[in-house]
Amino acid sequence: MAAVKKDIIGKLQEQILNLQGFKPERNAHGIDFGLGIISNAFPGNAFPLAALHEFLATNLEDAAASGGFISVLLSTLMKKGGLCLWISAQRKIFPPSLITFGLSPERIIFIDLQNERDVLWASEEALKCESLTAVVTELDEISFAQSRRLQLVTEKSRVTAFVIRKNAEKLSSTLAAARWRISAMPSGAIDGLPGLGFARWQVELLKVKNGIPGNWMIEYAAGVFKPVKQVPFNDLKIRKAV
Repeated sequence: MAAVKKDIIGKLQEQILNLQGFKPERNAHGIDFGLGIISNAFPGNAFPLAALHEFLATNLEDAAASGGFISVLLSTLMKKGGLCLWISAQRKIFPPSLITFGLSPERIIFIDLQNERDVLWASEEALKCESLTAVVTELDEISFAQSRRLQLVTEKSRVTAFVIRKNAEKLSSTLAAARWRISAMPSGAIDGLPGLGFARWQVELLKVKNGIPGNWMIEYAAGVFKPVKQVPFNDLKIRKAV
């Protein structure tokens, strides 16, 4: 009985998504990004491909964390081949560091331009290229109209777009399928020594089209994301007192 009920609910959810205009990517369910419980936030539990993902990174630490998180996603997307363009006017990512997240920097074409206008133009043109797997763009700001242009292009070419926004004072609404904020967290100690553990991030999914926003602390280890149990604030105070 429970299985029948679950099947009925699943079909109803699928019908609702269709009415809302959601078009699941053909191969989305065949790709495991290792996101674990985060996948439950997406419609159909599938990471949105051929869509615009927006990352808010208003300081250097968040920019580095966003770059690392995106690199893990790219390493999965590009397992079967393909190329990615990383376009910016003030690039913050250090290419050799991508190896830490399972991504070979030789497979990324870095394009450094003079101004934001050129970055936007190059990103839109790159997203038209169906032979690319993804395009990463670093920008200070992007308007709703500009995000709409990028989203329309991705829907046609089926290329996934990642936009890292850096200006905290100009966070306008966009047409992104998902809005993220990735913050760096202290890693776990190894043999009592802090700072030597695996990368940890606070992942906030602030908005997701047809999905459920959420907040998780995760650790990237052995090629997958692992949830980190967060200690309640009251417990921390008790431990310090002891």
